[in-house]
Amino acid sequence: MTAPDPYFPGNGDPRFRVHRYELDLDYRPVPNRLEGSARLSAIAGRAALSEFQLNLGDFRIGRIRVDGRVPHYTLRGGKLRVRPAKPLAAGAAFTVEVHYAGNPKPVNSPWGGLGWEELTDGALVASQPVGAPSWYPCNDRPADKAAYQISVTTPSAYQVVIGGRLLTRTTRASTTTWLYEQPAPTSSYLVGLSIGKYQTVLLGDPGLSGVPQTGHVPAHLLAEFSRDFARQPQMMGLFEELFGPYPFGEYGVVVADEELDVPVEAQGLSLFGVNHVDGARGSERLVAHELAHQWFGNSVTVADWRHIWLNEGLARYAEWLWSERSGARAAHELAGISHRRLAAQPQDLKLADPGRKSMFDDRLYERGGVAVHAVRCALGDDAFFRMLREWAVVHRHGVVSTQMFAGHVERFAPGPVDELFDDWVYGTRLPPLPAAVR
Repeated sequence: MTAPDPYFPGNGDPRFRVHRYELDLDYRPVPNRLEGSARLSAIAGRAALSEFQLNLGDFRIGRIRVDGRVPHYTLRGGKLRVRPAKPLAAGAAFTVEVHYAGNPKPVNSPWGGLGWEELTDGALVASQPVGAPSWYPCNDRPADKAAYQISVTTPSAYQVVIGGRLLTRTTRASTTTWLYEQPAPTSSYLVGLSIGKYQTVLLGDPGLSGVPQTGHVPAHLLAEFSRDFARQPQMMGLFEELFGPYPFGEYGVVVADEELDVPVEAQGLSLFGVNHVDGARGSERLVAHELAHQWFGNSVTVADWRHIWLNEGLARYAEWLWSERSGARAAHELAGISHRRLAAQPQDLKLADPGRKSMFDDRLYERGGVAVHAVRCALGDDAFFRMLREWAVVHRHGVVSTQMFAGHVERFAPGPVDELFDDWVYGTRLPPLPAAVR
């Protein structure tokens, strides 16, 4: 049995796992009113379950059933504690049904509100790391990955975009129901959703790239978007070459008609703000970064939040690889720029366990990218790119840790990598920038 997440011990329950969520939601944007039913198909762990916990925000519970029977439950402080009428046997499959309603609001966190965000005209979800309970009951831990089917009914003026494949769109009177399916294992924080008024455009030729890519954009930004995201299909081709086949069925990009501090990562979907669209490719590195997360973070997911540098360091390095391959600055030059920035800042961050307060520190992204570059310098290009591709392919749809990555790198190295990882990943003092790969 896995342990609770050390950074968020109150989120998730390691005593069981969910393998499928079926969400049926009705959302009215103007009053910000959400009514939902959730059906979770789950499996108990190695011990019998006399009770278990889900995470859910401040909603009114209408009904709960466990295997069709009424349980005892309480909802306090974001924790929905459920005691089945009869204990669940070890290893038993069971279902949980929760009907709930209320005004969704973000989950408080050290980084501000996370999860469901009401916009001026619509809504979006930005859940990393603990915002998913703001809109549905879930076993909110990154290692608990499940398939999703999500139905959302909204006024017909709005478009609903969710990571996954759109199965049906049904209009009745003044409302439209959008039904999406994401069959690939998905962490709760990576279930992305946007509700807004968009124009939908195709990016590239699906026949050439093999991956359907769509953009959902406010009409007044179509011209700028067309230039800013024009090279995304080429990025997809490069990343498939370097990291292996794209791990999902499709990839969507949303531009919300508001400014966002940073783009929002979700499985099969990335959300940007109007401030990331300027018609001059001013945020192209972020386009590459979010696309790279589909491999590193979404398909290959951290076992717990201590290992977040694996997501962000590899996505940052993917930015540099795109720059290098597209004829701009080489990765070694960009690593040098980051190294100089890091050298001028406090050197008290440990990549392998940055602590909850520092898990989104800019230094983690910078040092993570330089650490990956140090691995490249140690292995040489041929072994490095074989290592990187095999990491993404072997652990496709799985969960990983820093220790697993170190062991994987060593398989491709000419000798032990203990010192390399001690210096770059487990230590805090910034090592010298290694010499460029020849």
